[in-house]
Amino acid sequence: MKSILYPAIMAGLLTAAPAFATTIDFESPTSFNSIGNFYATSGVSFGGDALAVRNDALGPYFSNAPSPLGVMTAVGADATMNVLNGFTGLVSFFYASTDIATIGVYSGLDGTGDLLGVFDLLANANDGCNDSAFCNWSEATLSFFGVAKSITFGDAAYVAGFDNVSFSAVPEPGTALLLGLGLTALVASRRRTAK
Repeated sequence: MKSILYPAIMAGLLTAAPAFATTIDFESPTSFNSIGNFYATSGVSFGGDALAVRNDALGPYFSNAPSPLGVMTAVGADATMNVLNGFTGLVSFFYASTDIATIGVYSGLDGTGDLLGVFDLLANANDGCNDSAFCNWSEATLSFFGVAKSITFGDAAYVAGFDNVSFSAVPEPGTALLLGLGLTALVASRRRTAK
């Protein structure tokens, strides 16, 4: 019975290990201000040209966004999202764009290092709707190899809005160490009981 129980526990620990998934939804930053370090507790920062946008009395700037209160828009080349510890495997976001644009994923901070992948955005902002300038939102997903540390949104300056940027963050060294120690202790315990 014990020999069946321990592999089941180990499999459960591995599948229950934190996925470290993070979604930046832009619901809380102040409208028409740089997002900057608003998400610093998640290890994420934005360049000065990445602005939060919320609808106000001057009109609906966007509608039908996945997170209805706020989105991000680029107003220049410094609209880069940096993830201090990096992220791996898969990244996605929703976008509405009035023109084609290219979004790059890089191995270094601030769009430096190796280009790991590219999103090619289509002009989709008013496909099937017209209640605001940015009313149709499409999901874009990119799979890549390696560890990325930044996404550059600057090519989409003044033509696109972004919402719900999701990625799998690399765990902080302390978190990975605790998980490793726990698994090691479980294996050692199993060996002791097997003897």
